[in-house]
Amino acid sequence: MRPGAYDYDTYSRLAGPLTEPDPVAYTVQYRSLLSKEPHRIRAVLLMCLAPLLSALLLAYLVWPSHWTVREGGDRWLVHLDTVMLVSIGLICFFMLVNVTSIAHATMVARDPIPVHAEPGTRVAFLTTYVPGKEPLSMVRGTLEGAVRLRHDGPLDVWLLDEGDSAETKALCARLGVRHFTRAGVPEWNRRKGVHKARTKHGNYNAWLAMHGGEYDFFASVDTDHVPLPNFLERMLGYFRDPDIAFVVGPQVYGNYTNLVTKAAESQQFLFHALIQRAGNRYRAPMFVGTNNIVRIAALRQIGGLYDSVTEDMATGFELHRRKNPGTGHFWRSVYTPDVLAVGEGPASWTDFFTQQLRWSRGTYETIIKQFWKAPFRTPPGRFLNYTLMLVYYPMTAVNWFVGILSGVLYLWFGASGTQVSTSVWLMIYSDAVALQIGLYLWNRRHNVSPHEPEGSGGLAGMAMSALSAPIYLKSLGSAILRTRGRFVVTPKGGESSPDRVLTFRSHLFWAAVLIASLVASVHFGHTHAAMRTWASLALVIALAPVALWACTSVRDRRARNVRERARARARARGLVDAREGVEVITAATPHPTAPVTPAPTTTGGN
Repeated sequence: MRPGAYDYDTYSRLAGPLTEPDPVAYTVQYRSLLSKEPHRIRAVLLMCLAPLLSALLLAYLVWPSHWTVREGGDRWLVHLDTVMLVSIGLICFFMLVNVTSIAHATMVARDPIPVHAEPGTRVAFLTTYVPGKEPLSMVRGTLEGAVRLRHDGPLDVWLLDEGDSAETKALCARLGVRHFTRAGVPEWNRRKGVHKARTKHGNYNAWLAMHGGEYDFFASVDTDHVPLPNFLERMLGYFRDPDIAFVVGPQVYGNYTNLVTKAAESQQFLFHALIQRAGNRYRAPMFVGTNNIVRIAALRQIGGLYDSVTEDMATGFELHRRKNPGTGHFWRSVYTPDVLAVGEGPASWTDFFTQQLRWSRGTYETIIKQFWKAPFRTPPGRFLNYTLMLVYYPMTAVNWFVGILSGVLYLWFGASGTQVSTSVWLMIYSDAVALQIGLYLWNRRHNVSPHEPEGSGGLAGMAMSALSAPIYLKSLGSAILRTRGRFVVTPKGGESSPDRVLTFRSHLFWAAVLIASLVASVHFGHTHAAMRTWASLALVIALAPVALWACTSVRDRRARNVRERARARARARGLVDAREGVEVITAATPHPTAPVTPAPTTTGGN
C-alpha cells in the first residue's frame, strides 16, 4: 500500500457526515441508494426488463412443444435428450436467479446514516500474528496504524500472538500494545471446536475467554490490513442501537499493482458495493472478518466465533438467528460503505484460486451445517437475503458443470433436449444478456473501491468470476464428498506463491474435455453453431488464466533480462571508468620511485 497514492480519506466517508443520534430511542437510520439517483426510471426499467427477458428465455427453451421427440430412436439417446433438456433448463434458471438477485439488490440497497460514537465505551482493537506465516514488519505496520486510532474512551490495542516470541513481545512493548498468547494452554488448543488449534477463531475465542469481560466491543482487522485513524469514529456510533451485534466495512486491496490483484478486487464489486448494501434493508449484512467491530455480549451468547473454514460468515449467520435477550429483537448488523482499512489481496493465480477455494468451501459448509435451520428461526426477509448470498457459489459451480455437460452430450452424441428457432433463441438470449450486463454496469456508479479508475466498467471483475467457476466446482465436489481440504492462508507482506502449470490443473482438465468434444463434433458431423460457439467460449474461459500467466511470465522474464543486461552494462562501464581513472591518476601523479609509463597501470588497476 502506498500512502497518499489513493484518496482513502474521501472514500472513508462515503456514508456521509457524522450526525447527532436521536437522544431518546436511537435506531440505525438508512437512506436508499435508488432514491438519490436522478434517472430512477431508467434503473427501474432495467430492474424489470432484465429478469423478464431471462424468464422469457427459460420459458421458450423448455416449453413442452419444443422438447425433442425421437421417433424410433435409441433409448439411450432419448435419455441423453432428457439430460440435455434438464441441463438447459438449469442454465437458464440460474441465469434468472442471478439477474433477479442483482435487480432485487439494486432496488433495496441502502446506506446507514453515520452518528457520533457514544463517549466512554471500552474498546479493544485486535489483530493476530502467526510467526513464520506472516512477516513481523507487516504486523508492525498494522499495529502502528492501530495505535493512531481515535476514540473518546478507554482503548487497548492487542496482538494475539500464536507463537509467544520474545521479538513480538518487544515490538508490543515499544508500541504500547498489549500482548496475548494461547501457546502452551491445552484447553485453548483443541483438535476441533471453538478453541481449535492453529485457527483464527480459536485464537480470538481464547482471548475472549481471558479478557472479553473487560470490554464492551472489540474491533479487529486481518493482519495484512492497516486501519485508518477514523476507523472507530465511523463504526462505533451504530452501536448506540442496542440490537446491533456487529458492523462491517468493505474489503479493498492496497497492493494494487498487478493483473491478478486488480481483477480480484474488481471481482468483489457486486458483493461490497451492492449485495452488502441490500443486506442493510433486512438489517442483516454478512459478517466480514477483514475489518469489523463486534458487540462482545452478542458474541458470547453464541459461544464465540464459529468453528468453520470461513468463521466470519458462519458466525454472522448464527448471530442473525438469535435474539437480543435485553430487547427481544433479533440481533442486527450494519454494513458501511466507508473504506476504513486497506489490506493485501492475492498477487498470483495460486493465491487467488486458494482464496476462492476457501471462501466457496466455507459457504458450502454453512449451507450443509447451518442453513437448514434458518427457515424456522429467521425472519422471511433475512432468510431471503441469506439465500441469495449463499447460492452464488453452488449456482456458479453447477452452471459450469451442466454447461459443459450439455456441450459434450451434443458434440459427441448429437443429443438435443429442445428444438427451437436459432434466430428467435439468439434474439432473446442476446437481449437478456445485454440487459443483465446493462444492470451490472449501471450499478458501477455505487463502486466503493478507491483503486479502480473512475468510469471503469468492471469487466475484469466479471471475467474473474467466470474464470473462478472451475474452482467453485472443485470445492463443491470436495464438500459433497466430505474430503478434508488443505487450506493455505494467502501469503502476506508483499510475498506471493509461485504459479506453475499445476496451478491451472482444473482449468486444463476442462479445456481437454472441450477440445476433445469439438474434435468429436467434426468427426461425427454434429455442427450446430450455437453448441459449438458455447463450447468455444467455455474453452476460452478455461484457457484464459493459463494464457495470461504465460504472457505475464514471458513479459516478466524479458523485463528481468533487460534489467540484468542494464546492470551488466553498468558494471562494465564502472569497471572501464575505474581503469581509466587509475590511468589518469597515474599519468598525472607518477609514483616517485616508479618509471613514468602508463602500460603497467592497466594491470595494476585491476
